[in-house]
Amino acid sequence: MAQFSRIEVAQAMKDTGMIPLFFHSDIELSKKVLKACYDGGARLMEFTARGDFAHEVFGELTKYAIKELPGMIMGVGSVTDGAAASLYMALGANFIVTPVLREDIAIACNRKKVLWSPGCGTLTEIARAEELGCEIVKLFPGDIYGPQFVKGIKGPQPWTSVMPTGGVSPTEENLKGWFDAGVTCVGMGSQLISKEIIANKDYAKLEADVKKAMALVKAVRK
Repeated sequence: MAQFSRIEVAQAMKDTGMIPLFFHSDIELSKKVLKACYDGGARLMEFTARGDFAHEVFGELTKYAIKELPGMIMGVGSVTDGAAASLYMALGANFIVTPVLREDIAIACNRKKVLWSPGCGTLTEIARAEELGCEIVKLFPGDIYGPQFVKGIKGPQPWTSVMPTGGVSPTEENLKGWFDAGVTCVGMGSQLISKEIIANKDYAKLEADVKKAMALVKAVRK
């Protein structure tokens, strides 16, 4: 069961402005990545469940976060149906992120008052997601649409909260472009938690990179 309400999760997304995205099948390595992100100041983690037995890894990571990382909000990405959403919520997911808009996921999450963020690519999809109770819409793939798309939809729908994933990098220019356009927060995966960091197990660099990215987000939002 979720440790945080959907209101608390949405507020954390707005407050921190950034969600690291990560998947690995090795539980111990995943714990160290999570700890480095936490020590760097991140308070949300989207575990992109794309591999076999990903739910087992997520379950152990969530137990670890509850015990060792107070205030860390664990969520799951790449969820493609209501059954998977229900499974991950049973394992403690505090939010569910999807690549597409699916009403079965909306129903499963709303019933348990868990925040869900569907991948949308048109204003019609975004409007439908909000009608189904979505707080923060995922713009995916972000690099295809870009900040100009966000700026465009915020005109007729200034109340819409957007989180781009894909096309986000930890540079001042990139982050300023997104936040100036009006995004609520950004999701950042391999641009932040790189293959090199994982291969070298350089958790000190990851902590420093997360800290720097968090500082950049704070700076460009002022």
